[in-house]
Amino acid sequence: MKSIKIVFLLSFLLVGGWLPAQVNPVPAVPEPAGNTRWVLVVHGGAGGPVKGTMKPETEKQFTDSLNKALQIGAGILSSGGSSMDAVEAVIRFFEDCPLFNAGRGAVLTEDGHAELDASVMDGKTGKAGAVAGVTIVKNPVSAARAVMDKTPYVLMTGKGADAFAKASGLQIVDPAYFITPGRYEAWKEAKQKTTPEQPAPPSTEKEKKGTVGCVALDSYGNLAAGTSTGGMMMKMSGRVGDSPIIGAGTWADNNSCAVSCTGHGEYFIRNCAAYSVAVQMQYAGKSLEDAAHFVIFDILKAKGGEGGLIAVDRNGNIAMPFSANAMFRGTVSAGAIPEVSIY
Repeated sequence: MKSIKIVFLLSFLLVGGWLPAQVNPVPAVPEPAGNTRWVLVVHGGAGGPVKGTMKPETEKQFTDSLNKALQIGAGILSSGGSSMDAVEAVIRFFEDCPLFNAGRGAVLTEDGHAELDASVMDGKTGKAGAVAGVTIVKNPVSAARAVMDKTPYVLMTGKGADAFAKASGLQIVDPAYFITPGRYEAWKEAKQKTTPEQPAPPSTEKEKKGTVGCVALDSYGNLAAGTSTGGMMMKMSGRVGDSPIIGAGTWADNNSCAVSCTGHGEYFIRNCAAYSVAVQMQYAGKSLEDAAHFVIFDILKAKGGEGGLIAVDRNGNIAMPFSANAMFRGTVSAGAIPEVSIY
């Protein structure tokens, strides 16, 4: 009788969950993709030829490349990938494409070298990473992410950043890899126009300002942003623009928005352009569209700074304002047809 009571007690405890049952563990079910509608926005730089002056075949090359970038990002986001992974993959594509002023095909310094800058920011964690003035890292955006993921720092520069990227296992290339025939010819032409009084010719509106960027909202509701550039043609060696500066060229925060900027970097730095969009939303109560427009036109253009930005907020709304002749841009979201534009 006593043994029957003990068996009954043990059975009660097992059924009630008070004692662990000795059975093979059931594998955990992976978390399903979130319910947020994912969104991706890209840019390939602001500025460029006036509408109607670009050769049709050249324009098609740009739009095809923008569509390819959207396809890469959409493939990651539609399969439940993170916004940060999508941003990095898209920018790596831009850096490998010689059409854009980032990675291979970047503009050259007054000395004829490519000095590259990039940054990323994770809206979920608030962490960020950036590199500036790197010369041998094939994909600077991946170096920026490595800074974010593997160090307690935000920004690394020059030879130290190159060495860190190499130690992190990133692909290293000869500096000549970045120089394309077209960029070299443009550099020689610009070099011939320099004088002791004017070391580097001023940029004109016809010149595309460079810089590539991507912002994304994934299906889990997390935002991310990234920006990469070769800077300005004939810049002084060591000059750094807004692209690797968190808050100036890149910003992401799940409480507001993700932003990537393009244009005359000094103006974007002095006015904390990317962060200013979030500030206008959070403290002035503006919508994303109104906040982005305010920053580009009421703050930057009013002071002489031209350019543009792309942004997405936590609700999936997007903004792509620009004050230059053009901005190479595109967007895609869950269930929507990709759209690309230049003018």
